[in-house]
Amino acid sequence: MKKKYDLSILIPARNEEFLSLTVKDILKNKRGNTEIIVGLDGNWAKPHIEDNPDVTIFYSPVSLGQRGMGNQLCRLSNAHYIAKVDAHCAFDEGFDIKMLEAFKKTGDNVVMLPIMRNLHVFDWVCEKCGYRMYQGPTPDKCPKCGGNMKKEIVWHAKESPQSISYCFDTEPHFQYFKEYAKRDKYKKDLKETGLTETMSIQGSFFMMSRKKYWELNIDDENFGSWGSQGIQVACSFWLSGGKVLVNHNTWYAHLFRTKGDFSFPYPQSGRQVQHAKSYAKDLFFNGKYKKQIYPLSWLLK
Repeated sequence: MKKKYDLSILIPARNEEFLSLTVKDILKNKRGNTEIIVGLDGNWAKPHIEDNPDVTIFYSPVSLGQRGMGNQLCRLSNAHYIAKVDAHCAFDEGFDIKMLEAFKKTGDNVVMLPIMRNLHVFDWVCEKCGYRMYQGPTPDKCPKCGGNMKKEIVWHAKESPQSISYCFDTEPHFQYFKEYAKRDKYKKDLKETGLTETMSIQGSFFMMSRKKYWELNIDDENFGSWGSQGIQVACSFWLSGGKVLVNHNTWYAHLFRTKGDFSFPYPQSGRQVQHAKSYAKDLFFNGKYKKQIYPLSWLLK
């Protein structure tokens, strides 16, 4: 019989170079009754994930897509809470306990995320002269001496920036919302509870009850494999009467990838991205979300 956990961390992953490091980081920093469920979506992990009693691996030889894999991983969980996490993140010591403690104060009609930092995973280092370049696409050669460049793992959660608020525009397109930190309500909530509201989320870490995940159809596959997940998760909670909160008592760090061979592992097309945006706009802007009790104008106000 499977052990009963308080929290399942779900990691949908496809061709993720730093997946094993993310799993190791969670195991190193978790302090509660927390498990990790990894979904290998069409490819085995390279490098492999080491055996651990708190790690379950689900492999699909055919790619299910990020949302499809998320649903499959949630079906494997028996925990009260689930957290979806990207496969290239680092974590605060005891982050799981700090998140679970916050839910004791808020109840379960909430989706919550920690403060987000940026993760410095690696540098390119010249084998000949030692010149270092910050993480990015594979360089052809050392720009200083022309020597070969090798990847050196750093794995450091940067102190700055620390992201604490997000929103979206009319497209809808994700935006950072630093200005919210100037508002009186933000300052009051931060001082009194350490939990502040955010209109939307970035999407690389979010935590909720497993019941709410299914009730609000969080990984709605009608959106397609990928795109607009932050807007979807946030609006699903806000417009159905819930809340979206940032927990300032803990953090995680996320790797932001750029281009070339240092980019998103799923195939991306402009058509797919636009489909997700159009579906989100029709669903939430036009009041078609089945659980919706507030119009989008209420959220904006």
